[in-house]
Amino acid sequence: MQTDQTKRNFALIGLGGYIAPRHLKAIREVDGNLMAALDPNDSVGVIDSYYPDTRFFTEFERFDRHIDKMRRANGPNIDYVSICSPNHLHDSHIRFALRSEADAICEKPVVLNPWNIDGLQEIERSTDRKINTILQLRLHPSIIELRDRVKAADQSAKHEVDLTYITSRGNWYLRSWKGDDKKSGGIATNIGVHFFDMLYFVFGDLQENRLHLREETKAGGYLEYERARVRWFLSIDSDDLPAAQKEAGQRTFRSITVDGSEIEFSAGFTDLHTLSYQEILKGNGFPLSETRPSIETVAAIRTLPVTPGDLPEAAQKS
Repeated sequence: MQTDQTKRNFALIGLGGYIAPRHLKAIREVDGNLMAALDPNDSVGVIDSYYPDTRFFTEFERFDRHIDKMRRANGPNIDYVSICSPNHLHDSHIRFALRSEADAICEKPVVLNPWNIDGLQEIERSTDRKINTILQLRLHPSIIELRDRVKAADQSAKHEVDLTYITSRGNWYLRSWKGDDKKSGGIATNIGVHFFDMLYFVFGDLQENRLHLREETKAGGYLEYERARVRWFLSIDSDDLPAAQKEAGQRTFRSITVDGSEIEFSAGFTDLHTLSYQEILKGNGFPLSETRPSIETVAAIRTLPVTPGDLPEAAQKS
């Protein structure tokens, strides 16, 4: 592949995954070159709409050899490895990126357990490379506006927050790696970690974590932050959708209320990865240290005892 050396060169791991098209779009919109991509699944025709000339591999060993040959052959070198692989592989693929003398751009959750962060920070220091994490909700205009309002309000007061996110998934979900807690981290980790990061970003340090519901397809509980008391509910079960969404044929429902007022943030999600990449290329990516609070939260949720408690009103079946 011919490349413009003024552009940044990318490789991508996990091309066949759900989130990969947002990364492909972001790489194209920051005018990057996608030099190589990897996925054990060869159903990756989506790449033809973005980078049809990209070298594609289904075996990690051949992908690794190709990246290594590029590195040792006086260029073009890979500047960034974008990681869209299953959650339990993120740690290994980040290590591969750094040891290949590239920076990493990793999807959420960056790792499954807090202690994995410590090891990755050691490799960052020894390789002098950087790990950038996708924390896209921090870039959403509505969330930034909410954070500014919270900062300007009485700092001794705690806001009352309800968070509900229902994203319907079919039977395939539990048969895939996403249904294996050892690989995905469970529902709270796989579909909730970026919401928990957002809550920390807006309301400060976590002070209390209680779990009221934990099932294969849903979870809910209570979180208390420096400036908020939060009831939360996450589900992939379409039966949990409110009646209005069911009647409209909608498969997803998001709701955040703060002190009884709805925060509108349903629009603008598809552009947040591009904005994330733009900031990363400017040197403004979110480092590993910023991911620790949310990773600690979801790791604790996996083992907390389930105790009685209220869930958000929007989570109640109609």
